[in-house]
Amino acid sequence: MLLVDDHAIIRKGLRTILDDHADLSVIGEAANGTEAVSMAADLRPDVILMDVNMPEINGIEATKHIKAVYPDTVVIGLSVNTSTQVVEAMMTAGASAFVSKEAAAEQLYETIAALI
Repeated sequence: MLLVDDHAIIRKGLRTILDDHADLSVIGEAANGTEAVSMAADLRPDVILMDVNMPEINGIEATKHIKAVYPDTVVIGLSVNTSTQVVEAMMTAGASAFVSKEAAAEQLYETIAALI
């Protein structure tokens, strides 16, 4: 799994949540969409947790790039902004699911497990 968020504290929190599950393994972390696209090519993760709002390339554009090359990669959108417009844009870009950051602690593992 690849964690993508421009805030290190968020990546650390996500890793802490996911490390509690022996069936999941975080293989990399990216701080922006450009790094996410590059690391997706290098690491070929099964799942990418993708923040929507990031510098350089946002999560929506990064998801489009990744899904165009690696259509089997599961991308889960993450954001504090859960407006219909943001969720729809992320899903249109190719995300398999969307989880609000506020609900991530409760919903993230279940969402990943359902998709893989």
